[in-house]
Amino acid sequence: MTLVQLRYLVAIADAGLNITAAASRVHATQPGLSKQLRQLEDELGFQLFQRRGKSLQGVTPAGETVLQRARAILAEAGNILSIAANLRSDVHGSLRIATTHTQARFALPDVVSAFTRRHPQVSVHLNPGRESGVLPLLRTGGAELAVVSGSSALPPAGIALPAYRWNRMIVVPRDHPFARRSRPPSLEELAAQPLVGYESSLRPDSALQRTFFGAGLRPRIAMTAGDGDLIRTYVREGLGVGILAEMAVALDERDLVVLPADHLFGECTTWIVLPDALVPRDYLLDFIHAFAPHIDPRDVRRALAGDGNRDWPLAPHWRERFEQAEEAA
Repeated sequence: MTLVQLRYLVAIADAGLNITAAASRVHATQPGLSKQLRQLEDELGFQLFQRRGKSLQGVTPAGETVLQRARAILAEAGNILSIAANLRSDVHGSLRIATTHTQARFALPDVVSAFTRRHPQVSVHLNPGRESGVLPLLRTGGAELAVVSGSSALPPAGIALPAYRWNRMIVVPRDHPFARRSRPPSLEELAAQPLVGYESSLRPDSALQRTFFGAGLRPRIAMTAGDGDLIRTYVREGLGVGILAEMAVALDERDLVVLPADHLFGECTTWIVLPDALVPRDYLLDFIHAFAPHIDPRDVRRALAGDGNRDWPLAPHWRERFEQAEEAA
């Protein structure tokens, strides 16, 4: 059994059992990958995948157990390489970030840009996707760091560091009745309108749904999208009232009116999430400190080593970050 075989095994699982896609991920040929898989199964004495002809149909129960151990072994191998690179003061490497479209579009560009100037020999790989797919990508080793948002509750996996707090905002066309009033709408008035929001707003456990249901109301979700730009586009088209994260809203929208929603919905937090027991490269800690300056990188290192209480300082609000950025500019 070799690390190469384990890496190929994990690649097949992460590629949805598509051998061609898996071979591309690990820069191998399809025949070479298939050969290594057969040799691994021969050595173990059982099949890791269910087959139908030459196609893989699923992972066997034994294969699931081996996959779990293989991921742990590969993670530890990566940790050893990180230790060596840090000791050598190696400035080369890569940083894979799993996140949502909102964070990738509105919160991360300035941080990533500054990071690449400080670390020109580190390649940054941003993987924006649906919120539901971010943490699974972190768990399977597809990223060293995840940036996700949610209510004040901690994310269910890894070590979570609070980056900043934020609120929702309401966006309507300038000819909408809400835009002509001196006060923002109530929750009851909002529930009577067709709403345009994020995909996560459809989930029964979403903070938005809990707020409406807690008041005995049922929201009318007319449309959802994974991107704030798309939500604003369809608000302009008259599909409904937009509910967006404030990071995704420009206060000087020419054809839209932005209304506060702090009085309606609870505050949310954007989290930086790291895999448990990760040995971080020094530049990863630098990235975290740039994105969340209130968090001491030494505390992050201790927490990853299992030697920290993880009582992090209160994260600043997005508006504070925005004001500080404008002052610096």
